[in-house]
Amino acid sequence: MTVSPPRDAGPASARPGYPAAPRTGPVEIIHGRPVADPYRWLEDAEDPATAAWSAAQDRLYAWEEARRPGLEALRGRMAELLAGGGAAPPAVRGGREFRLRREAGRELAVLAVREGGRTRVLLDPLDADPSGTTVIDAWEPSWEGGLVAVQLSSGGTEQSVLRVLDAVTGAVVDGPVDRVRRSPVAWLPDGRSFYYVRRLPPERTPGRHRRVYLHEVGTPADRDTEVFGAGRPETQYYTVATSPDGRLLVVGASEGTAPRTDLWTADLTATGPDRPVLRPFQQGTDARTSVRLRPGGGPLLLRTTAGAPRGRIAEARPDATGPGRWRTLVGERPGTVLQDFAVLDGPALKRPLLVVVRTRHAVGEMTLHDARTGARTGSVPLPGQGTVTRLTTRQDGGHEAWFSYTDHITPTTVLHFDAVTGRLGPWAGGPPAAPPAEGVRVSQEVVRSGDGTEVRMFVMSPTGVPDRPRPAVLTGYGGFGASMTPGFTPQAVPWVRAGGVYAVACVRGGGEEGEAWHRAGRREHKQHTFEDFDAAADHLLAGGWAAPGRLGVLGSSNGGLLAGAALTRRPEMYGAVVCAAPLLDMVRYELSGMGASWRDEYGSAEDPTEFARLLAYSPYHRVRRGVRYPAVLLAVFDGDTRVDPAHARKMCAALQWAGTGDGPVVLRTERGVGHGTRGISRSAGLYADVMAFLAHHLGLDLTKDASG
Repeated sequence: MTVSPPRDAGPASARPGYPAAPRTGPVEIIHGRPVADPYRWLEDAEDPATAAWSAAQDRLYAWEEARRPGLEALRGRMAELLAGGGAAPPAVRGGREFRLRREAGRELAVLAVREGGRTRVLLDPLDADPSGTTVIDAWEPSWEGGLVAVQLSSGGTEQSVLRVLDAVTGAVVDGPVDRVRRSPVAWLPDGRSFYYVRRLPPERTPGRHRRVYLHEVGTPADRDTEVFGAGRPETQYYTVATSPDGRLLVVGASEGTAPRTDLWTADLTATGPDRPVLRPFQQGTDARTSVRLRPGGGPLLLRTTAGAPRGRIAEARPDATGPGRWRTLVGERPGTVLQDFAVLDGPALKRPLLVVVRTRHAVGEMTLHDARTGARTGSVPLPGQGTVTRLTTRQDGGHEAWFSYTDHITPTTVLHFDAVTGRLGPWAGGPPAAPPAEGVRVSQEVVRSGDGTEVRMFVMSPTGVPDRPRPAVLTGYGGFGASMTPGFTPQAVPWVRAGGVYAVACVRGGGEEGEAWHRAGRREHKQHTFEDFDAAADHLLAGGWAAPGRLGVLGSSNGGLLAGAALTRRPEMYGAVVCAAPLLDMVRYELSGMGASWRDEYGSAEDPTEFARLLAYSPYHRVRRGVRYPAVLLAVFDGDTRVDPAHARKMCAALQWAGTGDGPVVLRTERGVGHGTRGISRSAGLYADVMAFLAHHLGLDLTKDASG
């Protein structure tokens, strides 16, 4: 096969060609239809042919990257913007306040503890791995605050190893325990044991079968007591929770990412923690439900979509099986989506309160309610049109709550609410609040999709109005019920300050308008996601926000699928497209990474009807020879255990073979990182490279934002 040059290649003497990629893959008959997979061989990362092809793609990308003026300055700018992020509310246990803390100039977050007004570092992952590829995936302090279970992973794999640390000295007192992946940890009040979730050893069973175990600190993990999971499907995920007094255990099970939860409860005082008798609490109900456990017994408090797609708060006795036996405390509220709640019941309060967090068209709201009747008693004004993260409180009651706040232009900060005084302000133990980015205005537009559905879109711009068509980037997600709520967007700041527009579309498949919104963009309704995104792009152009030929698309993970669909549906619409860690081969997505757990979201190619739907929109299979595709950057991470980089490799080869456009198709492979947490410099480098690529091909000079 001949090697062709990339378009927009510049002088011939400096021009590397596209690496040869033989189209030798099979044409399979699937449910009676021929399906070509010419680049099947690129699925095997260990094959010498794949390795050679990937190395050639690295050289091509290095050449493309070298043509970006001011790239190092942009990476530095991104690092500055990221330095103030990552603030999280504390977990308050036994007089100690635990939290992840990332300070300016630090590559990774550390686990810190604040006690007596002084903060000390309990665990710095750089001490164990100076290379910066080991990160803290999860952590959970014991109820009395004497121990902390910490999970770390290396190389981006998210294959965590659990250890238990002494909260005073930081010394490891237990572990390592392998085969955990961000496992929930539910301590018993003695501080000597906890429940957690672990995969079975591969020699015992293939696949990803998990079990819930009881672990006693200081004993080998192979002696742990199995308490739940035997005989259940390997695609099930489990949660565990205990009440602070140790009386109650709650176990949850969900099938992959399905929007349904089964729950069991056990009275540990009746049997002991190693022999819990788990009774069904919610079984076979098409709803998500989570339990808030309180000290001192009493009814359980529930956040559920049972009978309420936008969410309600209910209470129930631990033996009240099924939503029909639960009492609604705070009902579904039209136009809003319930996100979280917390109980404040300290002795300084006249009556116990519920702090309730909702979103309205993705923007956060906070209200107060009587915890006994559910009646609204007030509200908590937030700093802006932003997002409230998880609420935390003292485990033994109290009148204080902590949470993080962020919006599109404000780095995350930790706030403290005192229900006695009604005051909301920065938490004394948190990092200094960073000011909002200057030169960026945010507005929310209403877009009319093809079927008439109203879709919200956040638009960041220099003036807040479509004063003139500008180079624009459109992004979205539209999957798994995940909401594109306002959050600090460092990559958008230099883009807008340089004169561009950055837009976020809240398309169906997400959770911005509740569970019904999610289901309107999943499985057989997935086309709604793509149609909403098309409408958002049209709105930017018709409304004068975006300049024709200078509109780009950016998406990652499921959003990478969205970007790939936009690229192959209407390639003439866009000047550049970036897909990061994308799903692109929807015929074979179930066979790699965590794809098998996503069948409820996308459907399965094993089913003839669902296969036809998947094939119809699968970006890899929609690539056509001779089409003028825009400039495309596919970014992948070799440690990614969620989305296999093979999706992007195959798509890259297909686009390089097929396209006739002026822009190049390049593959950026980053090593030693994965789908999730990474260091500041790695994040800054990724953001800078992506935005520099878009700026080059959409005609925006990012050096205009040379400083903050």
